[in-house]
This record gives sequence, C-alpha cells and structure tokens, in this order.
Amino acid sequence: MADTQPRTVVNGASTATSFQVLRSSFEAALQTPAPASPAEPGPSALPAQQSVHGAAGVLPVGFDVLAELRGKVAGLLSDRVRDEVMGERDRQQLGWRLVVEVVAAWATDYSAKKAPLDSEQENLIKRAVFDDLFRAGRLQPLLDDMGVEDIRIDGCKPVEVVYQDRPTAMVAPIVGSEGDLVDLVNQLARSQGQGERSLSPASPVLNMRLLDGSRLAATYLVTPRPQVVIRKHRLKDTRLDQMVGWGSLDTVLAQFLKALVLARKNVFIVGGQGAGKTSLLRAMAREIQPGERIGTLESEYELWLHQLPGPGPQVVPFEAREGNGEKDATGRMLGELTLADLFPQLQRMSLRRILVGEVRSVEVLPMLHGMIEGDGGSMCTVHARCARAAIERVTTLALQAGIGMSVELAYRLIAEACQFIVYLRQVDETGIGGRRHRFVAEVLEITGLGEGGRPSVQRIFAPKDQGGRREPRAVPHQMPACIDDLVRVGFQREWLQSPFGTWTHELKTVTKL
Repeated sequence: MADTQPRTVVNGASTATSFQVLRSSFEAALQTPAPASPAEPGPSALPAQQSVHGAAGVLPVGFDVLAELRGKVAGLLSDRVRDEVMGERDRQQLGWRLVVEVVAAWATDYSAKKAPLDSEQENLIKRAVFDDLFRAGRLQPLLDDMGVEDIRIDGCKPVEVVYQDRPTAMVAPIVGSEGDLVDLVNQLARSQGQGERSLSPASPVLNMRLLDGSRLAATYLVTPRPQVVIRKHRLKDTRLDQMVGWGSLDTVLAQFLKALVLARKNVFIVGGQGAGKTSLLRAMAREIQPGERIGTLESEYELWLHQLPGPGPQVVPFEAREGNGEKDATGRMLGELTLADLFPQLQRMSLRRILVGEVRSVEVLPMLHGMIEGDGGSMCTVHARCARAAIERVTTLALQAGIGMSVELAYRLIAEACQFIVYLRQVDETGIGGRRHRFVAEVLEITGLGEGGRPSVQRIFAPKDQGGRREPRAVPHQMPACIDDLVRVGFQREWLQSPFGTWTHELKTVTKL
C-alpha cells in the first residue's frame, strides 16, 4: 500500500513514517516553545538586557533627574574619550562604569536627604541612565521584552503595548513632554538609523529600522501630537517546521509550501497586518537551496536572510532609502531611493530569485515583470483581507502606477506572473480571555485567465466543514494543476488525499470560527 503521509527527514535521509508516529511527533512539536533569537554579542561589563514590564513607571525619580544624571555621565565620557580612539564596545563599557559611579554618588546623597533606595531601585536607575545614553531610553525595557509585538506612543500619554500572548496594556509614559518624544526619536535616528534622517518641521514623517530589527514609524506636526509606532520582530530565524509547532500549518501544508519553493513557483503571501506574512516568507525562503543567488528588496530590513546562521542561499539584500527632507526641482526628495528605483538594479545582479518584503506601491509593475521574465521562485507579501482580494489589490496598485495600465492588462500580468496565493489569517481573542491565533487559511492556484479576462483560481487548501467537524485552518481540497512539477521535487500526491491533513486536534478558540 502506498505511503499516504509526509515523510520525516532525519539527518538528511527521508524515511517513511506511519500516521501514528507522525501524529506523536506533531503533538510533541506543539509543546516545543519557539526558540529565542540569538542575542547580539555585547560588552561583558554592560548591564543585562531585561524584560521589565512597566519599568519606566516604577522608577523612583522623574525625567528631570534622569536627564541630570545622563548629562553628568555624558560630560565625563566626553572628557575621557576626547583624545582616545575607542571602539563602540569599549565606549559603552566605559560609559557603564561611569553610570555606576555617578548614580552611586547621587543615590547616597538622595537617600540622606529624601528617602533611602533599595538595590533594585538603584539598578533600575542605572539601567535607565545607560539606556538614555546608548540605547532607546525608557523604550528599552519594552524592546527587550520578547512578548511585545507593537509599541504605540501618543505624545507624552501612557504607552499602548500589544503583546503576543496577553491582552493589550497601557504602561507609564516614556517621556515627560511631546518635545522629549521628538528628541528621543531623533536620538534613535542618529544612533540607530540609516542615512540623514530626522523628525522635524521640514521632515514631519520618519520611517526607520532600529538596530534590533524593529520598524519605527513616526509623525510630527501633521498629527495633533507626535505619534510613534514600533513594530517588533520577535523572531528573525523562522522555519516551516517551527510554524508547524506553533499551529500555523500542518505537516502536509508545510511539505506543499516547501515543494512550491523547490519547484520555483512564484507566490504571493497575503493577509492583514500582523498576520505573519513576513515570518512565512522568511520560512519559505529558508527552503531555497544553499548557494543559490537571490536578492531581497525591502523598505526596511525585516527578512534578515543575509544575517541568518547556517547554510542557505547567497543573499544580496537591498534596502530603500528615505530622502533627507529637501526636494529637487521636480518635488522628489533628495537622496531618496524607492523600491521601484532599486528594482532595475536587482535585475542586473545575476539573481535567480527576487523576494520583495512588501508590495505597496508602483514597484508592483517591475515585480510582476521580474516574475514573468525570471527563472521562477520569486515571492512577495501583499496586504489583503482574503486570498481572492489579493488579485484586486495587486490590480489596483498596477493601475495606480500609471503608464497607460488597464484592468485587462493588469489581470494578464498577474495571471502570467503568479502561480499561487497563500493567505494567512489572524484571530485575536486576547481581549476576551483567549489568545492570538495566526494560521494559513487558504492556498489558491492561479491557472490562467478565466471568465471576463480575470485570473482563474482554484482552492488547493482551504477551511473545511465535513462530517460534523469544522476546521478553519487550511486543509487539502484538490490537486493543483501543476502537481507533476511538485512531485518532481519530492512531494507525494497521496498527501493531499487526507481530508483534514494531519491536524489531530481542533483549534481552541473562545468563539467558533
């Protein structure tokens, strides 16, 4: 009898497994916590990065005292390094020693005149002063917290923090005034940004990448109060088997997505904000054969394929660049390089695949042409509320790009360029006592042009309601038209014959999906 379940790979060798063994290994994977990203090496004498929830709110001193202490340490540090050539690591080590000395002397005087401080409070002040000098100020505890996904700052009001595994919470303000928030953003732009970026009346919008990979977006004067949103990427190295463990897909779908990569199928990965599109794109990219030359194109680095450990493809990463606030005679920002500007250069770099972090503007046209003209296997993410809506979203972007584009031509480009659409769904039940669920809900195959000249699609994976069981996650529905291509790279037809894939438990939600 033919093997009807995905094979388990052990030390590079593919061995058949029974459904019972597969089920056991899958259940074990569900109990395995997601591995933490490796910590960046740092000076051994620096304070440990700690996830102190609301640490800014429990400091026994105000912003004015922290500013005074920071100024004293900055002055001493400037005097010490004025005539020395010192690397950043050594500079931070010296800065930490000065922070310890200055805060200790201040704490002795403060305890004598006002109230005694315990060792925990003194250490919090030391970390806060050091973070003000070298890191992200009172933002740092939130950036260090691996459970934080979004940080939303509205002037000097309490900060809204979106967590991965618990309800959204409000924590103490991180600045004493709106001006302090602008100063903090500009400090981050100088110390962690790329290029000549600042938040000012001449440049009231700022987008940048922080050193830990977080994405910061800020506005000033075009909103009643300065607004800052920081989107964190908790995990930089994601693989398909990890996503199986998290419950985002089952082993059948994981093998199918791997086969799409190996068979060089062009793929749109779509979903709403925070659904996990970048994580899935990164996981699928990790299936590309080691040594293959690929390019990544992003507004801010989020895939991090060029920094991931272990064997992998040869990555040429491109990152867009914002202007410096000044404009030329045509109204274009000086120094600006958009994704559309960079795309032609990627096509000259002898790349076999191109991965676009997110398609949101006129870069859609060179991307579609690149998918059509290239070797195949290119991928991108697109914001869309469902799988089928992705076609209309890309069509709209193509029409906005101008150059005489029509709906009919946009449809034809999409049908020729893309073979599959993978849709991720997010269900957030943290506000009603549940958790946040992210999973692949649908996979569509584009099979050409259909009625009315619109791309024709068929559902390969989708939710299913059968025999009294309702499964909202993607399970097999039918064979793709390109099944022979997938079989040639190791996929087995029989894996698509299980009506509910290898899901062995229902999705535990507060409300029925």
